[in-house]
Amino acid sequence: MSSQSVFKSTWNSLSAFRPRYRPVSNANFSVTGMTMFEKLQKLGEGTYGIVYKARHRQTNRIFAVKKIRTEEDPDGISATALRELVFLRELEHPNILKMFDIVYQSQKLYLIFEYCSMDAKVFLDRLPKNKLLPQVLVKSFMYQLCQAMCFCHQRRILHRDLKPQNMLVTKNGTIKVCDFGLARAVLIPARAYTHEIVTLWYRPPEVIIAESPYTCSVDVWSIGCIFFELASKQALFSGDCEIDQLFRIFKMLRTPTDTEFASLTKKTDFMHAFPKFTDYALPSKALVFLDHEGFDLLEKFLLYNPGNRITCKAALQHSYFNDLDKTDLPAGSWDGSTLMLPPKSFLAEAEQTI
Repeated sequence: MSSQSVFKSTWNSLSAFRPRYRPVSNANFSVTGMTMFEKLQKLGEGTYGIVYKARHRQTNRIFAVKKIRTEEDPDGISATALRELVFLRELEHPNILKMFDIVYQSQKLYLIFEYCSMDAKVFLDRLPKNKLLPQVLVKSFMYQLCQAMCFCHQRRILHRDLKPQNMLVTKNGTIKVCDFGLARAVLIPARAYTHEIVTLWYRPPEVIIAESPYTCSVDVWSIGCIFFELASKQALFSGDCEIDQLFRIFKMLRTPTDTEFASLTKKTDFMHAFPKFTDYALPSKALVFLDHEGFDLLEKFLLYNPGNRITCKAALQHSYFNDLDKTDLPAGSWDGSTLMLPPKSFLAEAEQTI
């Protein structure tokens, strides 16, 4: 059975969706240039701004509008931030959320994105309690995620905050990576309005201990955590603070050796806080939900040494995906072997999904 037919069946089995956002007034956006949009609902709020569902008055099309928070600055937003935002706008791929426009007026910045009704976390939560995501959809979602990130890594762009909440799911089963590079690209001073501890669950150890510089392997670790969660509906490492997060990682994967993670083990005082776990618990945890090829790929995502982790390109070519029918995937069977250009049909496809 194809992933498309399985997706349609799974989509129809989802429980009724009760949005967690609060309705807002239907008043216009107050900034000149944004009056063509009617705010419908508040979708979310985070460190960098507020996201609204909005209707374009002339076309009746629905968009997601992100209002970026900025500190009071007489010079407005830096030229560097604007240049990088323009660059993000050009990052067109069928598995990356399309940014259609940037509006900057009255020292406020608005980003206009295509709209998707749910993310992968909501999708998993809405599955019946006794039902897991079908394996063909786990493969489809993972392949699309790896395609998006391979496309970005080939262009030396890191996401740094991959998690199920940043993977949107369209009604056609297309994965759209969102909030891409915002923390890095939008170089705007911002204060933390909420503490999203869930993000910690997908951070690799080298980020937790503030090792720098980061590489593409940061995203690879996060993809591994997402892989397990798609297959099991459970977070792999659900720590409530940085120390607890490392504790859970070490307990699952064994306490690292000097060879595996020298930059951490050299921090003697830091390592004394942890027991020396010697049991490798990942197989007993993951093989319940993944076959041996899937488990092999998972292990390669979750290696301690960032330089030894599998790349997204190599992941796309892993045998785990050999039996996946890629015909209906937005980017087809592209596996990173070439520097893929956005497909000509992308803009038309994007308009159909919003």
